[in-house]
Amino acid sequence: MNSTAHLNDLSLRLLGRAYDDLDIEESRVLEAIAARAPSSRDAADLGDAQASRGDRLADRVAAVGGSWGFITVFTLVLLGWMLLNSEVLQRFGLAFDPYPFIFLNLMLSTLAAVQAPIIMMSQNRQAAKDRLTASVDYEINLRAELEIMRLHEKLDQMRFHELREKVDELCDRLDRKE
Repeated sequence: MNSTAHLNDLSLRLLGRAYDDLDIEESRVLEAIAARAPSSRDAADLGDAQASRGDRLADRVAAVGGSWGFITVFTLVLLGWMLLNSEVLQRFGLAFDPYPFIFLNLMLSTLAAVQAPIIMMSQNRQAAKDRLTASVDYEINLRAELEIMRLHEKLDQMRFHELREKVDELCDRLDRKE
């Protein structure tokens, strides 16, 4: 039996549909079953392999921008900026951004305008990773379910043959007694 016919037979027997009607995950699982090969894959490795340089940069920016270390340092820089421009430099008439800190507001707005889309890119990438993980999980679960069904079939066949042998043996005994 060629491989296409074998895959189609497996598909009909295990899933009740023709091989050509299966989606990509189901066909990948059936191919692994037919080849007696493992079908597990690491979703993190797959996601990292598909990531571009910009994706990895967005992840790093989001990781830094969403950390307590960044918040602490950023708060200290802001407080230092305001303190420096309101008390220390104003005494000498050198305050470069006096109250209401217009230049500081411009820098904060620029930072927010740049950081927000980068964080959104990272969130989109994480969502894509989650979808990939769900797809890999589905494949593993389907493989496990199909293998369990195949084991049940084998056990049923073994039990059927065992019972048939016992019935044949009993029939032979009855025939000998008559």
